[in-house]
Amino acid sequence: MAEQKFDLIVVGGGPGGYVAAIRAAQLKMNVALIERENLGGICLNWGCIPTKALLRGSEINHLLHHLDEFGFSAENIKFDLAKVVKRSRNVAKQLSSGVAHLLKKNKVTVFDGTAKLAGKHTLSISKDGRETARLNAPHIILATGARARELPGIEADGKLIWSYRHAMVPDAMPKSLLVIGSGAIGIEFASFYLNMGAAVTVVETLDRVLPVEDAEISAFAKKAFEKQGMKIILSASVKAVVKSASHVTVTIEAGGKSEQIIVDRVISAVGIVGNTENLGLEGTGVKIERSHVVIDPYGRTGEPGVYAIGDVAGPPWLAHKASHEAVICVEAIAGLTPHKMDVLNIPGCTYCRPQVASVGLTEARAKEAGHKIRVGHFPFIGNGKAIAMGEPEGMVKTIFDAETGEMLGAHMIGPEVTEMIQGYVIARTLETTEAELMQTVFPHPTVSETMHEAVLDAYGRAIHF
Repeated sequence: MAEQKFDLIVVGGGPGGYVAAIRAAQLKMNVALIERENLGGICLNWGCIPTKALLRGSEINHLLHHLDEFGFSAENIKFDLAKVVKRSRNVAKQLSSGVAHLLKKNKVTVFDGTAKLAGKHTLSISKDGRETARLNAPHIILATGARARELPGIEADGKLIWSYRHAMVPDAMPKSLLVIGSGAIGIEFASFYLNMGAAVTVVETLDRVLPVEDAEISAFAKKAFEKQGMKIILSASVKAVVKSASHVTVTIEAGGKSEQIIVDRVISAVGIVGNTENLGLEGTGVKIERSHVVIDPYGRTGEPGVYAIGDVAGPPWLAHKASHEAVICVEAIAGLTPHKMDVLNIPGCTYCRPQVASVGLTEARAKEAGHKIRVGHFPFIGNGKAIAMGEPEGMVKTIFDAETGEMLGAHMIGPEVTEMIQGYVIARTLETTEAELMQTVFPHPTVSETMHEAVLDAYGRAIHF
């Protein structure tokens, strides 16, 4: 089979892969992209985007059941689960088609199939068990993503035990649900099902929910979730899962005691595993650690001409990290001088109710790093817009270096904080100090004023609380 030659080949069409392909095309490279399933990857088809469509539906359901707080009333409120799910799938389909259009517009050649290294600078493409193409390029970027980690004895079967994929397309609303893991994925699904009327229990092995977040935010979130009716069991582990025809009996151990709960469904959300298998990496200089490809700050692996970006290259497992990493990698290949990725400037967002967002160091990590710190807080109950919206529960926390005024971290919980966090991300990227933030004029009335007040509070200057 004759080899087709390109300047760059990207394996995987997710938010890392397709962005890498488009940026390379902008830089006048002849680019091929290989995708075995759906353009847009897990994020667009089975992750970030369709889950937000589901969560939007659950927010509406919650609001409809609290209309009296705003002076409205309605009877016989109900939802059609099939339509809620269909809307989510349609959103994903629309955006996947959009990615295909963007690749075509940028003259990226797309191959449908599975890629495997077949010699230096060479990839073999196969579909349905037979080779369909052989490609050659001096630069190959692996953007193959990751998949859900499965616990022994709690493997997803799509019926009683769900992975995130199964949880996104339920054929019926369970009356009760157990979520194993309280990271972003677990908590988002817990929030969705709780707000759609299910009884939800969350089990977490660590001592707090959303364990990567600042401890104060985690504590605030736990209290908010429990107020909504969610049951949370911390410092706990699942010891046994017994399935019957219609329900699951789960044995949970916490504090030296065991308890059994019976639920309709179980969602396992205990992390992810990099997709490094069957890529032909054996015998190459590509190093794998904990199922992820080891890279340098520009995406280079130990094998000349082979790069990796996104989830397959390790944490944080975020679409926006993958996309930014893609641009850095491609620009370095092109001989430009891109800035290295600063992980502390990558925001994290969880779209539960209330939302959670953060950037930079937590208070504990700032202290561990040896900083003398100043900490500011501002509660949403002191913000006029939040009260007017009927969303007074939330807070903003800021952390500064006491000597230099550097913003070390910012942590938020409340309505639409996933939109607001970018203000602090820009501040960190520009190496802004507390002085510039204090001098910034925030519009009134907005929830974003809490961001200003939290900065002022770190220096004893908060006005409205």
